[in-house]
Amino acid sequence: MESTELKQDRTIFEKIIDRDIPSDIVFEDDDLIVIKDISPKAPIHLLIIPKKPIKDIASLKADDQAIAGKLLLIAGHLSETIPGAKDFRLIANNGASVGQSVFHLHFHFLAGKAMDGF
Repeated sequence: MESTELKQDRTIFEKIIDRDIPSDIVFEDDDLIVIKDISPKAPIHLLIIPKKPIKDIASLKADDQAIAGKLLLIAGHLSETIPGAKDFRLIANNGASVGQSVFHLHFHFLAGKAMDGF
């Protein structure tokens, strides 16, 4: 397969990680990137994304254990460092029928307002 074909199959998150699409980056390290959601559902709506292209939660393997833990730990870090984010909701969709639209594992970090129910 040519590299152009591979580039066309990348998700929007892979394009953001590769800096092919601009995004408002809140945090980044070697394993993760945290960006502001372009269609926020709360005053604070961030996306926590592993740089490794993992389709969804069900696609995590045993060797992904460290990155899976890091996804959760960064949520705690965000809640401690972003004003108004002490209380937060963390959401991950797994599959199209429950709302996953980008098939690259990510968590929605929502905070900044009261949220009742689902």
